[in-house]
Amino acid sequence: MGYYLADGIYPKWSTIVQTIRDPHSQQKKYFAMKQESCRKDVERAFGVLQSRFAIIAGPSRFWRKEVLHDIMTTYIILHNMIIEDERDLNAPIQDAIEAPTPTIEMVIDENLRFEQFLARHKKIKDKNVHFELRNALIEHLWEQRNNFEN
Repeated sequence: MGYYLADGIYPKWSTIVQTIRDPHSQQKKYFAMKQESCRKDVERAFGVLQSRFAIIAGPSRFWRKEVLHDIMTTYIILHNMIIEDERDLNAPIQDAIEAPTPTIEMVIDENLRFEQFLARHKKIKDKNVHFELRNALIEHLWEQRNNFEN
């Protein structure tokens, strides 16, 4: 499962990595600094994308991971294209290229899909997994820091 970087107002779920409010050890202080820095970078980037593309601001819980990945990748590319285009106002306009028709997967068994959703939701709300993930990230960042310094 992926995870989100968040501040302390969110619940302690397995998909949310929060900073440490009052870190005491060097490892936890380093983690808090890195987590807060990355979270602010992501918030700034999403703020830009949300201001340009309304679909990003909407709910996405029921969307497949692959679809969300494609949407975000598309909007990041579009954003970068807009930035490039705004830099060169005298650039020639190119003709549109026809894109292939996307395939749509129809779900036949809605009960199975709902049961899978409930199972994922229960797994997401597991506080033990939240702390395991955060501790693993603390250790990983500390090891990376030590390897970089040596």
